[in-house]
Amino acid sequence: MSAYRRILLAIDLTEESTQVAACATALANAFGAELHVIHVIEPLSLAYGGDIPMDLSSVQEQIHEQAKSHLAEFANGLGVPAERQYLIFGRPESEIHRVAESGAMDLVIVGSHGRHGLALLLGSTANGVLHGASCDVLAVRVGASGNQAQG
Repeated sequence: MSAYRRILLAIDLTEESTQVAACATALANAFGAELHVIHVIEPLSLAYGGDIPMDLSSVQEQIHEQAKSHLAEFANGLGVPAERQYLIFGRPESEIHRVAESGAMDLVIVGSHGRHGLALLLGSTANGVLHGASCDVLAVRVGASGNQAQG
């Protein structure tokens, strides 16, 4: 394996993103790699099948503004400058692939379940990223069983 030079961290901006970021920053530091961060907002029309009787543009705009500030705060906390932060509307798998290819990334790091439930890599964004990626993909398991201390 050759050293990774450009790492793309794909996050969903949930609490679990911190776990995935810890792995990404450790790898970036170990390889002396450039870390990039991407968050993809799935358009509401895609998420809800497109049959929505109302105008969602203002809701979508609010989601975008909120995601923009959360992404900036998160990425700045990792020391990732604005020019290496990507906030994109679209299908997460295809947009992550597109940015990875256009940015000549060597490695994409994703969390392994996010909002898709506990099934590791089954039908999830991580699975979609894994298949069809033009570079290595690391799926970091989040929400591991050791964290179930709530009663």
